[in-house]
Amino acid sequence: MPISSDSFIALEDTFNRIASESILAQPGRDDGLIPSYSLLGVLIELSAPEPTLCEPATALRVELEKLLDTAQPFDAATLGQLTTFIAWLPGAISALKAGKPAPAPATATVAVGAATTSDAGAAPATAAQTAVPVALDAAVDVLQELQLDDNRELLAEFHAEALDHLQQIEGALLQLEQQPDHPDALNSIFRSFHTIKGNSGFLHLVPMQKLTHEVESLLDLVRTGKLRINSAIITEVLRSRDVVQALVGQVTVALESGKVPDKIIPVSHLIAAVRRLASESQAPAPAAVVAPPPAVAPATVTPFVPAEAAPKAAAPVAPVVPFPADAAVAAAPAGPPTVASAAKAAAKAAAANGAGNSTSSSTVRVNTDKLDTLMNVVGELVIVQSQLHESSRAVMGDNSSLVRDVASLSRITKDLQHTAMALRMIPIKPTFQKMERLSRDLARECGKKVVFLVSGEDTELDRTVVEEIGDPLVHMVRNSLDHGLEPAADRLAKGKPEAGTVHLKAYHQGSNIVIEMSDDGRGIDPARIVAKAIEKGLLPPDAQLSKEDALNLIFLPGFSTAEKITSVSGRGVGMDVVRRNIVNLRGKIEIESEVGKGSVFRIKLPLTMAIIDGLVVRVGGDHFILPSTSVQMALRPPQSALFTVQGKGEALELRGKIIPLYRLHERFSIPHAITVPSDGIVVLVESGGRTRAVLVDEMVRKQEVVIKNLGAYLQGLPGVAGGAILGDGSIALIIDPASLFAAA
Repeated sequence: MPISSDSFIALEDTFNRIASESILAQPGRDDGLIPSYSLLGVLIELSAPEPTLCEPATALRVELEKLLDTAQPFDAATLGQLTTFIAWLPGAISALKAGKPAPAPATATVAVGAATTSDAGAAPATAAQTAVPVALDAAVDVLQELQLDDNRELLAEFHAEALDHLQQIEGALLQLEQQPDHPDALNSIFRSFHTIKGNSGFLHLVPMQKLTHEVESLLDLVRTGKLRINSAIITEVLRSRDVVQALVGQVTVALESGKVPDKIIPVSHLIAAVRRLASESQAPAPAAVVAPPPAVAPATVTPFVPAEAAPKAAAPVAPVVPFPADAAVAAAPAGPPTVASAAKAAAKAAAANGAGNSTSSSTVRVNTDKLDTLMNVVGELVIVQSQLHESSRAVMGDNSSLVRDVASLSRITKDLQHTAMALRMIPIKPTFQKMERLSRDLARECGKKVVFLVSGEDTELDRTVVEEIGDPLVHMVRNSLDHGLEPAADRLAKGKPEAGTVHLKAYHQGSNIVIEMSDDGRGIDPARIVAKAIEKGLLPPDAQLSKEDALNLIFLPGFSTAEKITSVSGRGVGMDVVRRNIVNLRGKIEIESEVGKGSVFRIKLPLTMAIIDGLVVRVGGDHFILPSTSVQMALRPPQSALFTVQGKGEALELRGKIIPLYRLHERFSIPHAITVPSDGIVVLVESGGRTRAVLVDEMVRKQEVVIKNLGAYLQGLPGVAGGAILGDGSIALIIDPASLFAAA
């Protein structure tokens, strides 16, 4: 595709800017180095359709990058390349604009690997020429020094970017495992490691820079076709990514608490393993006929099939293996970064992530504290707007202009409230991605073949919910792979596919988000659950439970049907944590299961933790709010349906079921409340898989309210989740059904 006319205008503008930046450039100085590097990135993007422009610009940018990687100023050779390129570029642009072929650039312009130091008389050898034995550097297993006082701001920027890149690496690697020939996934991984390598090099984070450099070099061999991606390579890159994340974790701790690293995180064993894999590109090809590559799996399927064990990590004194040297990295200064080199780091990082592009960014990083403050202010605005609405109707009636104006304010306030809520929403994709990775690793550990499906990963939840849902999902995935899915031989004997299927998906359902995990394994046998509960003394010997109640027994603390304890599960710790965490998020979990066919775990969660959709009820002179997600129905019971169970308390009979009855006025000592249930309203509330009846005087209305913290004095009050300010200015307590019934 030819370059468009608009792109030619942008190319000429970019050329003029590069020429201007180079005017003051001199050997031994870095004036113009960073802007030239950034502008060349813009030039490469604009000239992508025309290799005669793109390739020389890319070659020159590589040379500038070598200087930036080692915090060096311009040298005579590189500056000569830049000057020659600037002299050649206008004629090349004019020729292409006229529809003619661009003239060939001067040799010095495109000589990748030309000398980059003033005392170098010739270009260093290419990768093929430098493929000489390189001993493992014992100095890589050192303490990560952060220079926190001098580099706090740079480290904060690096930290945020590194976390994003690590997430991208994991997702792209999982995609690459199912589609080995996917170029975008491979290039994404390479770019992320390359960026982390460059930035960590500037900040002199030695272990991180050394490891990411080796992985980058391995990936480059894959990109250039010298190696074919396989399970062993993906495993080592994943292991390296995890260690980089641990190193970044030290930066996290330092930024949050000021505690600098005091523990060495070794990387030499990974470097040795990566080099060993890279050395395979130089081994002679076998004479046997090479089998064609495997068919590409569908994009939504991630097959995790146990492969042969990855190469064992070598000790730091492993045998020497051939690997291309990196003279630029070796030449990097060992001291702390100077102000100039730190500035280069920030600019280079911005350039590497597209900051040099002429278009503005579509996203901006905002501290979550600011989002919380905004949400609080919007909540106050909602309360004031509601009060204005009540006051205007009371003073002026329903037809006044003031009421109409307040109604307009209400619409605007609601839009602002929804926008503020949307700012807190983030996709659940990173969490689902972690579950994919967990499933991959557990499949290998359990020796099972698993196809892991994901859908709805772009569904957005409140960031608090996303942060808290991770642990429950981990327990559920572990149980599904260990207990739910049968071994391959058992599946084949039952006429099932050899590989089990686990499907994790998210979707909207009304005002809730539903996260559903299903498998096609052995299912849960309710009779076996009940028998195990009786054996453990959790149920009387003559217990008769419905299927739903029997399945809910798995959420009891310490309950497990595993015959033996494994490294994955079997200790009875996990599913009780799952339900507790979900209840803390004002959600609930449901189970569907059929023996021999599989199970479905369905988690229902509120869209946001800052606002609750509730039913406002009155008890005496006080108001309470019941979460709408827990309310099943409301009724005025006949006196004949009410009775007392000796030693158990009051109960309500409804459709053949006995439902315990709770009185809010007794729990909160409220005078002048209705005491006869048939004169009041009974609200059926679900919690923990069980239904209870709550007696109230009146149902007032359904309303969205902003949750307010009650402060340290009332923190943890049983039965209360928080407070809310109603439209008339009164305060209503938000009921927490789980702790209310537990306390009763």
